[in-house]
Amino acid sequence: MSEQFNLEIVSPEKSFLKKDDVIEVIVPAFEGEMGILKDHISIISFLKPGIIKVHSSNEESSFYVDDGIVEFKDNTLSILTSNIFDIKNSDSVKIQEMIKEAENDLNDEKINDQKRFIISQKVEVLKSLGLN
Repeated sequence: MSEQFNLEIVSPEKSFLKKDDVIEVIVPAFEGEMGILKDHISIISFLKPGIIKVHSSNEESSFYVDDGIVEFKDNTLSILTSNIFDIKNSDSVKIQEMIKEAENDLNDEKINDQKRFIISQKVEVLKSLGLN
């Protein structure tokens, strides 16, 4: 019996990734990191800035995501996000620019606590990539 399910990740620019041999996906949900396996209960959740880890039958991949919505239903995981990139092929200059921009946003005294939390999370995750 197969332990695999389908995954589709979509950003505004394109269909980012489509796989049908996924064994597990770990997503950075607001409730905490959530692992999804075949036959998981149906869910809808929101993503916070973090790393999506995809384990398929022949490889493991990691992607940075800013935000998004996750839906798992009928052994298909759909992820809709505004910004995603493959960590393996990432540009350290672009990441440093994203960190600087986010840190500047944190200096805005007008942002609310929720926005401050999300931006802080983004800075923390981007710095953890260690692509200096």
